[in-house]
Amino acid sequence: MPRPTTSASAATTSTRGTTKVATATGTSHTLTGLTPATAYTVSVVAKDAAGNSSTASESTTFTTTTAPVGGCTATYTVGSSWQGAFQGEVTVKNAGTSTITGWTVTWRFPNGQTISQLWSGTHTQTGADVSVKNLSWNGTLAPNASTSFGFTASQNGTNGVPTPVNCTTG
Repeated sequence: MPRPTTSASAATTSTRGTTKVATATGTSHTLTGLTPATAYTVSVVAKDAAGNSSTASESTTFTTTTAPVGGCTATYTVGSSWQGAFQGEVTVKNAGTSTITGWTVTWRFPNGQTISQLWSGTHTQTGADVSVKNLSWNGTLAPNASTSFGFTASQNGTNGVPTPVNCTTG
């Protein structure tokens, strides 16, 4: 099996039955646009710099959940990082069928990260626990609408992504 290099691309292929629903270049991929309460099977095929494909990885199957009416989701990403710090962004999306008028996102940092500055929200952090609430101008989201907030934070070498990142309305 070819081993990916830094110049290689990886294809993350998601299928429903035999239908491919996503392919991504890079070493990771976030699946979006999935149908609620639907089973999906995911496997990975890597390509090396010469374009040689590996055999598909062992697949895994999961079923998406149904978002509650007026529910929201939050997606956490690391934009960039440098010695001892990083910049993060969280996208909040109204996954429900009615307009929401406020949201709160919560998570627990796994490696002692500390937020030093946050914009487009109001945050509190107690130890590893973080809570971010909307501001007056970005709390109302129609169905499928989204907003985001960003932050800079310190980290001490390991910068694990928090899981889960929760979103509640109200």
